[in-house]
Order: sequence, then C-alpha cells, then structure tokens
Amino acid sequence: MPQDNVTQSADFQRRMAEMFRNMPPPQKPEADDGGQDDGVKTEAKPEEIRFDMKPEELEAYLNQYVVRQDRAKEILATKICTHFNKIRLGEPEDGAGVGHIKNNILMIGPTGVGKTYLIKLIARRIGVPFVKGDATKFSETGYVGGDVEDLVRDLVREADGDIPRAQVGIIYIDEIDKIAASGSAVGPDVSRTGVQRNLLKLMEETDVDMRVPHDLASQMEAMMHFQRTGKIEKKKVNTRNILFIVSGAFLGLEDRIRKRLHKQTIGFGSEHFGKKAETDVFLKQVKSEDLIEYGFESEFVGRLPVVAVLDELKEEDLYHILKNPDSSVIVEKKRDFQAYGIEISFEDGALRELARKAYQEGTGARGLVSVCEKALLKFEKKLPSTDIKRFVVTKDMVENPEMGLARVLTEAPIQQYQENFFKENGIRLSFTPGAIQRLSDQAAARDGDIGALCRELLDDYGYGLKLTREETFEVTEEVLEDPKGFLNRMIKTFYGKK
Repeated sequence: MPQDNVTQSADFQRRMAEMFRNMPPPQKPEADDGGQDDGVKTEAKPEEIRFDMKPEELEAYLNQYVVRQDRAKEILATKICTHFNKIRLGEPEDGAGVGHIKNNILMIGPTGVGKTYLIKLIARRIGVPFVKGDATKFSETGYVGGDVEDLVRDLVREADGDIPRAQVGIIYIDEIDKIAASGSAVGPDVSRTGVQRNLLKLMEETDVDMRVPHDLASQMEAMMHFQRTGKIEKKKVNTRNILFIVSGAFLGLEDRIRKRLHKQTIGFGSEHFGKKAETDVFLKQVKSEDLIEYGFESEFVGRLPVVAVLDELKEEDLYHILKNPDSSVIVEKKRDFQAYGIEISFEDGALRELARKAYQEGTGARGLVSVCEKALLKFEKKLPSTDIKRFVVTKDMVENPEMGLARVLTEAPIQQYQENFFKENGIRLSFTPGAIQRLSDQAAARDGDIGALCRELLDDYGYGLKLTREETFEVTEEVLEDPKGFLNRMIKTFYGKK
C-alpha cells in the first residue's frame, strides 16, 4: 500500500480509538440478539436449504423465456441444480473427499445473446440473492478501482442483511475477458493479474469482512452497534457455497482456437479449418490452454470448471424472441402505452421487420429495444394527447414511423366512429382507402376533426340503412360526394323493388 495511505490509515485509526474512549458507557443489552438489531443476521443459525429442483425442471423454465441457446441452458440448468442440491446434501459425515470443488461457470458469447438474462432467471427461480458486477470496475488493492470483495458485501445487502442466505447466493461478473493480461509485465496488466488473483480467493473459499477497512460509514456503524450492545463484532461472510458465474465476449479467442485446431489436424483434414466458419463453432471447442494463452492465470481457469458457450442470435431468433408472449421487450412496450391508457398490439409483419432491423444493428437482443424505441417514439409522444385508446403496429409503421403515425391519426377517429355506429345501430361500416383519404383532406381543409366530420356526413345512415335492412355498408368516395342524395336514392331503389 502507498506510504501516504498507510499514514492516513494510522491517523484514522487513532481518531476512531479516541472516539470510542470518549463515548458514553454502553447500555446493558436486554438480551443477546445475535447482532440482528442492526439488520444483519450473523450468529443466527441458517435455515435448512430447501432446494430440490431437478435440472430438467429448471431447463424447462428457461425454455419459456430464452430463445435458442439449448446447449448453454442444458449446462447451466444441470450444474447449477447440482451445486445447490449438494449444499442441501451437506458435507460427508466421515469427512471423506479430496476437497471442495465448486461448479463455478464461465460463459462465453457475444453481446446481446442473453447471458445476464439467463442468470437472473435462474436466481429468481431458485430464490437466492443475486448480484452482478463488471470486471472492468475492479482492480488490485492499492490501485484506483473497486474491491472485488465488495461483490460479497453487495450480496449481503441484496439478501436484506441475511448473511446465511447470502452465503448461498450467486455472484455474476460480466466482461471478465477485460481482465485478461496481454503478456506485458508492466502497466495495467499488473492490475489485471491482481484482480484475477483476488477473485481466486473468493471463488474457492474465504471469509470476507463486512466492515470495510478505512471506510467511515462502516466504522460509524460499528460504533453505533457497540453503543447499543456493548459488543464489538466482526461480521464475516464465507464464500464456500457462493456460486460464481463469469462471462465475456472474448473477442479474438476463436482465432487462437482455430490455430490450435489447424496445427493438430495438419495432414488430416486441416483444410476444414481453413474455410470460413461460424465463430461459435470454434468457441465450443475451447480448452483451458486457449484461455491461458488468452491471458488468464492457470489457477484462475482452474476455478472455472464449467464452460458454456452461447450462440450468436440470427434474425429468425430475434423474431421468435418478440413472438414469445413472455417477451420483456414487447411486454414493456405495451406497458409504456398502458401508462397513458392506450392499448397496442403488433401484427406479425411488424415483429418480423423489427427483428430484421435489430439484426442489422449487430447487438443481439439488445438491438430489439432500440429498434422498438425508434419505431414507436413518435407514437408514444403524440397519442397520449389524442382520444386514441388502441392501435395496431404494422410493418409499414416500423418502416416509416412518421407516415404510420399520420395514418393512425387519420384512421383512429374513423375506427372509433365505426365502433360507435355499430353499437348504436347494429350495422358495420367499412371505408375504402379513397374514402379515408377524402375524409382526411376535407378535415384538413376545414381544420376540423375527422370523427366530427363522419358524424356530420353519415349519422343519417343509421336510420336509413335500417330501412333498407342492411347489416353492412361500405363508404366510398361516391357516397361522400353527396351523402344525403346517395342515401335517398338507395332508399327509393329499395322500396321501388318492393
């Protein structure tokens, strides 16, 4: 640690000791509450873990929400279920075994394929606390950056201070490939290697102190607890049963694998590896030696015995994500409009066009959110100021939102008029495209409302069409040229035939 930090630490500790000496005598506690009065359960015996989920059950749950990634879902469901069932099983009574081996998992896959989403779903289904961290935010102690042990402290907070529950939680670290050393012995790689080594301890088994050294908030909390209980306690979290899952895109890793496979197959079909192939074809053949060459310590790789490779999502996959009734993208967009009392639905063509545009962005499922926002932002801005309560998103609207909005603003009042007309008269009206355009032009010329114009021109048709016993009627441009005259001629013709 730098010398100035050591000096500041010593001075801080002296001041804290003086504060403790000057504090009034602690009140005698009424009972030993196990340290729970400050919201953190420490001495309380953890409840028995009731986890008996089977791998196929968890996999079926993931299949409801996640498109493709069949192999990854199989691996995650199996190894995570095994991890928690082993915790429930407990340690062998005779102490047999060669050591504690945890199913920590490495996930490899491009951005937007559902890595984080999968782990969130699993944690929610199992009911264990879950935290996510970004590997780029942490650095070796003594460097600027966060402490990897903060992840464990965050897990306790996520567990509402219940340390026993936090000790069976899941810690997920994204962008782990960013802490791979590039082979340089100086500069930032020193910190990257240090982060790997610090994570090693957490991923195996260690005790993490909940009181952060030199952190004023932690020290003040300790003082308050001492004043209430007369005890100075050290709250620790054991990481033995915390499951660590790390992930990254690992750009360039496939090239290293391709070279290794090429060397191994010279003279035995090596031409296969010279052809252009999908990146994930090579990634699925990753070995420990590839990860070590990529820049990871061998001990670090050894703490990640399970590897799951996720496939890049194709356009058809993105379409099926949107088509899924549990799609968070569509569900959330519907909720955006529901906030204004507007109900929206999507035609199949609209979903396919959104998937096509998202695939072109090259960010996987993340692109679905951005293309939906681009397509519907103008609708979300304008429609709350109108009387429109429902509309259907079409392919044309996705392709040209401005033109689509103009059409909705034109057609919605007509649709509302049609609904009201049917309720009042039991007769279904339809409008030809030419009639709709004529109404739009007339309303614009008069700076008026299309719905009001429909009522002005066509309300007599309710009584008139009943006379002619019509159940449906199509409004054309000819009708709109002389509505009353057209209706009178139609009635005369009907009774003339009688």
